[in-house]
Amino acid sequence: MKHLVIAIAILFFGFSTYCQQSTTSLLSNLNDAITQAPQFDDGKLKSISELKINLAKKDNNSPGYKFFVYSRLYDEYKIFKYDSAYSYSKKLLEAAYQLNDQSKINYAKIKQGFILLSSGMFKEAYDSLKRIDISHLPDTSKAEYYSLMARYYYDLADYDNDAYHTPEYNKQGNNYLDSAFNYYDTTNFEYLYFRGLKDIRSNNRPHALVNFKKIMSNPNLSYHEIALTASTLSDIYIQNGQIDTATALLVKAAIADIKSSTKETAAIFNLASILFKQGDLKNASTYIERAINDAVFYGARQRKVQVSAILPLIEGEKISRVENQKKTLITYSAIATLLLIALVTLIVVVFRQVAKLKAAEKIIMAAHAKQQEINTKLLEANKIKEEYIGYFFNGNSEFFTKIERFKKSVEQKIAERKLEEIKFLVNNINLKKEKEELLKNFDKVFLKLFPNFIDEFNALFAEEDKIKLRDNELLNTDLRIFALIRMGIHDNEKIAQILEYSVNTINTYKTKIKNKSVVPNEDFEHRIMDIKTV
Repeated sequence: MKHLVIAIAILFFGFSTYCQQSTTSLLSNLNDAITQAPQFDDGKLKSISELKINLAKKDNNSPGYKFFVYSRLYDEYKIFKYDSAYSYSKKLLEAAYQLNDQSKINYAKIKQGFILLSSGMFKEAYDSLKRIDISHLPDTSKAEYYSLMARYYYDLADYDNDAYHTPEYNKQGNNYLDSAFNYYDTTNFEYLYFRGLKDIRSNNRPHALVNFKKIMSNPNLSYHEIALTASTLSDIYIQNGQIDTATALLVKAAIADIKSSTKETAAIFNLASILFKQGDLKNASTYIERAINDAVFYGARQRKVQVSAILPLIEGEKISRVENQKKTLITYSAIATLLLIALVTLIVVVFRQVAKLKAAEKIIMAAHAKQQEINTKLLEANKIKEEYIGYFFNGNSEFFTKIERFKKSVEQKIAERKLEEIKFLVNNINLKKEKEELLKNFDKVFLKLFPNFIDEFNALFAEEDKIKLRDNELLNTDLRIFALIRMGIHDNEKIAQILEYSVNTINTYKTKIKNKSVVPNEDFEHRIMDIKTV
């Protein structure tokens, strides 16, 4: 007993590890398998096509050969497509009658009963199975017959699913399996599987768990055997509340069904039901659609009813979620719209403030430029003032010295009564020379302030009209007029007074000079004022 417990613990640990793969990873594998399903079905159809080609050959018309090929075609179709499987079960039965072989007739009836039961046609399946003469069956067929009858009662129990009929049907199914066990090899798949199935129906889940784990540890199982075992074993874990392990088993069963092109299957339907309860609507919807397509393709009436019962629930939940998402989206959209309006308002305010700042900046820059210009003019005016004040005091000092000498000479001559000499002194004063000396000093001071004046002035004229000064000439009248303008004296009367010309003469000079210039007359004086001091 101790060794049995240890063995069970080892089996349980090993199988628990086998089932611990990430559900997400397993579902991804299942989705990949669904994508590849057409390729697996193509392999099935290719095998069927080859059998039909062999059957169509003229030299293969014997009832015995037909029975053999019909049996093969039935096996290909029995979990793939009901209509075709049922059709070949009838042809199989016809070939058996042609052979007049009672064991083959009963064999064909068992096959027909299986396909009718798989399609959910309980009455027809029962009628077919009850017409079988068990006494003419070999042991292997007896095992198949009894296990098929057990399955018939188990399916009735599941279909009725009530407290009165279900226990009785399960009991009859168990009795038939007891009869089947007498003819099964205790080491083969069918024996172990039906042992576990009987334990489930007898509410002996721990013992059933041992049997199914033992089957799953066999590395030589076919895809269909893996699917059948994993799907049935998942029921035990569902009843034990171990949903994650059950889900992993159902995924493995569904993948195995796809790889074996099994369309008469419950694994993917049960998987969809679990995922729906867990809230995984996306995968649940995908798998229930797959289950519907399989049920429709196979033609399983009972399965279509089961699948159709959960489909509206899934679709209703999807619609409910979509509505909730729609409401959430509307809420978020409203919030986003308000935020967008606030953002646009903020942007407008910011742009207006920026525009105001730019306008203020332009005003400040203009004021700054104006201030710079004023400062430059003030500096220039200060420099001119300093130079000409110096010149004025120096000139006046010399003038006063001359006056002082002249006064002393006159006073001396008056005292001495030398009138002729006084007259000589007065006549000796050369006003023209004094005027020329005054202008010459003006020219010196001006050119000291504006050393580039002549070059920049000439730049306003064509080559032939440029002013050419005589030797020892600093400025001429033309230049002096505009030199005075550059000094800030714009009044023609003042200019005429300084240079001792009439106002008309000054106007004539200015007009003649402007007309020769290459710049417009109205811009000429502006260009003169742009000439800078050093």
